[in-house]
Amino acid sequence: MNKIRKGDTVVVLSGKDKGRQGTVLSIDGDKITVENINKAKKHQKPNPQRNIPAQIVDKVMPLHISKVAIYNVGAKKADRVGIKQLNDGKRVRFFKSNGEVIDA
Repeated sequence: MNKIRKGDTVVVLSGKDKGRQGTVLSIDGDKITVENINKAKKHQKPNPQRNIPAQIVDKVMPLHISKVAIYNVGAKKADRVGIKQLNDGKRVRFFKSNGEVIDA
């Protein structure tokens, strides 16, 4: 079970976008792509067959998963996540600071 999942709101802990929040778009191993975070300029070649002109586009690049932490809405800050098993055998994620369960 992953501690951070697609659709979670996360806070960047280090780098040029430190402190910014965004929604997780994808996770690929230890790399994570966050919406509007870690943008880079890409020079795109023209493709006349698809009617794509030459242009410079902003591309969202992946971050290492250790550089982000999940956002705790109750505490209004970044928080660590743990995994515990409930009495009925279901495994859930919870915030380490206050023990609040993320997935019900």
